Amino acid sequence: MAQKVKLSTIAEALGLSTATVSLALRDSPLVADMTRDRIKEKAVELGYIYNRRAASLRTSRSGIIGVVVHDIMNPFYAEILKAIETELDRSRQTFILSNHYDSVEKQRNFIETLLQLGGDGVIMSPAIGTPASDIRLAEDNGMPAILIARSVPEIDVPTFRGDDAYGTALATNHLISLGHTRIAMIGGTDHTSTGRDRYAGYAEALRKAGIDVDPALRIPGPRTKQSGFEAAVNFLANSLKPTAAVCWNDLVAIGLMSGIARAGLVPGKDISVTGYDDLEEAAIAMPALTTVCNGQSEVGRRAARALLDKLNGSSEADGLHLIKPEMRIRQSTMPLNPGAGR
Repeated sequence: MAQKVKLSTIAEALGLSTATVSLALRDSPLVADMTRDRIKEKAVELGYIYNRRAASLRTSRSGIIGVVVHDIMNPFYAEILKAIETELDRSRQTFILSNHYDSVEKQRNFIETLLQLGGDGVIMSPAIGTPASDIRLAEDNGMPAILIARSVPEIDVPTFRGDDAYGTALATNHLISLGHTRIAMIGGTDHTSTGRDRYAGYAEALRKAGIDVDPALRIPGPRTKQSGFEAAVNFLANSLKPTAAVCWNDLVAIGLMSGIARAGLVPGKDISVTGYDDLEEAAIAMPALTTVCNGQSEVGRRAARALLDKLNGSSEADGLHLIKPEMRIRQSTMPLNPGAGR
């Protein structure tokens, strides 16, 4: 078998010390740029592979970060993960990704595996029902945790997410300003902090406008395009005949608009629809979707930075850090159609 290329192999080939080679491969500013480039070129030429296990024994750091979210197929999480990856790349950290699909057991197994691998930290969008003890399991074993998108009661770690109550109030107030009073809310669940906060923002906006909050106008559950499409049946059959809908996210909104169009109505003109998250797909939907920009990239960037700071000894303040959402007004919302009510 071929012998593994070591730091000393590179050092001998270049007539340098092993310490200089080691510093250069870790991008230390103590090594001149020209020398660092020579060392890296020789490392590639010789087929040197960084020995992470040996380095972790020297530094007590593995360079591995765990990231666990609900479902990477949701573009909302994909945008957060892109920002996390960009920030971690700057510090040459590697992350291992897991989807929990709201299974607390699957999430717990991932945390335990990460601990076994010597993970440096974990960024979590916690599964529904996550107990504080699961997060303390990581923290008590020297693996700091940062939460994104959702909060967990009785745990005080840095948590980054959009201000969901404020954002949904923005969308609801926009519809009210267009003359709508029979406004449904489609999707979400009270089992998550996000679901509770978004419904609270919707309800509070209605109350402030003097509009009754009618539970019959809430259709909980949908979180995907398919479920949004299927929700159109209940939405259109509602005896209160809503003229507008505040949707849990953009996927639900796009699905709902497809269902409305399938029924022979025109989204925007006949029924106004708002989304949430301002995904890339929102701007090119038909019609272009009015939505709330929830700051996914900022959530990911700040979460990754907070974890890196913790690992370097300069801790971000514990507790909730809210990113303020912004409206993106497009063609899926219009002034109330006098003939609305179907």
